[in-house]
Amino acid sequence: MPVVIELGSAPEHRISTRLSPLAELCACLHALDGPRHHPASRRWVGAVLQGADERLLERAGEWAPLWGAFRARYLLPLTPGPERELEEELAEIARLDEETFTTMTEQALVGKNGHGPGSGHGPGSLHGPGSGHGPGSGHGLSSGHGSGASHGPGSGARRGGRAPERFLARLRQLSERRFALGLRLLADPAGFRDGLLAFLSAVAEEVFEAEWTRLRPTLEADARVRSHEHSRYGAAVLAGFPTARMEQDPPRVVFDKLYNARASLTDSPCLLVPSLHINPHLAIKHYPGYPVVVQYPVRDRAGAEPTALDVVMRGLRALDEPLRIRMCRALLRQSMTTTELATQFEMTPPQMSRHLRKLREAGMVHTHREGARVHYQLDEAAVRNLGVDLLSALHR
Repeated sequence: MPVVIELGSAPEHRISTRLSPLAELCACLHALDGPRHHPASRRWVGAVLQGADERLLERAGEWAPLWGAFRARYLLPLTPGPERELEEELAEIARLDEETFTTMTEQALVGKNGHGPGSGHGPGSLHGPGSGHGPGSGHGLSSGHGSGASHGPGSGARRGGRAPERFLARLRQLSERRFALGLRLLADPAGFRDGLLAFLSAVAEEVFEAEWTRLRPTLEADARVRSHEHSRYGAAVLAGFPTARMEQDPPRVVFDKLYNARASLTDSPCLLVPSLHINPHLAIKHYPGYPVVVQYPVRDRAGAEPTALDVVMRGLRALDEPLRIRMCRALLRQSMTTTELATQFEMTPPQMSRHLRKLREAGMVHTHREGARVHYQLDEAAVRNLGVDLLSALHR
């Protein structure tokens, strides 16, 4: 299903690249909540789990739905222009009017299933939530976005045609964590925001500042490359992202994602935000009156040695087998054990183990243990970078 960014006329003047410490912090926190899907973040996640304050980790779990698959819009840059420090980005969240903050939070909690009567936006519009891993198709529970009015606790849910009880019932269906946050939001939106900002400041100081210092040069280098490509190719720079393609009549960039959504650059600027910890995902977010934000994955090359040609060849040989390609397709969609794969492909477990060993030795899969069961998952970054590594090795 497509996610479409309509370019309008002269879109190249509305596209820019910039770093965002807040966006990277929330990508880190998302990886912390689901580390097995983010192999590029394993080192950081491991260090945090070993060294961070236990209560801080508990609080990270409590707030986690806000940077889940449907990240709250205010956790990405809210204004165009040059890069802000983290404190400045948090101050922009503090300055949001209560109605907008509440609506953005409601949309993140409900996710793509949040659309309903009175949302003020048609199905599939990006005017609303957006997703953590691609543009969101969810819709808010309130209308009148950005009006500046404040209507008290739970006003968004009430005016959107849904009583707070229905809003909370939906959250309870999704998870107890979302339900607990929904209760806090409806009871005291101002206190909810203060608590969130206090947590983000605390977690940044304890576990993120050093990581931001480490990866910032890598992100700055990629931003320079992306800005050069933008100056050379214009709006077509958007088509260089994973799953994206350029189409004409009308000019637009189409992303192959899991749902339909649409945004326009006619009246909105577009910010390209490089990220290491969002790997292997691509996030596209929009909300009326705010920039369209594309947070895209960057490979961490800091301190890495160039990949040797024999290592690249090992990866190519591992994939030079139709069965292993089919296995990769299955492991891209979900993690599976040796027995589950053997059953799916009508093989014995020992036969399947030999194929998995080839993929594991080539670095194409990674594993995690659940009790006595070992699960395999495709390493998307390794597969994606195989061509880059090959070209780099051939140049040497």
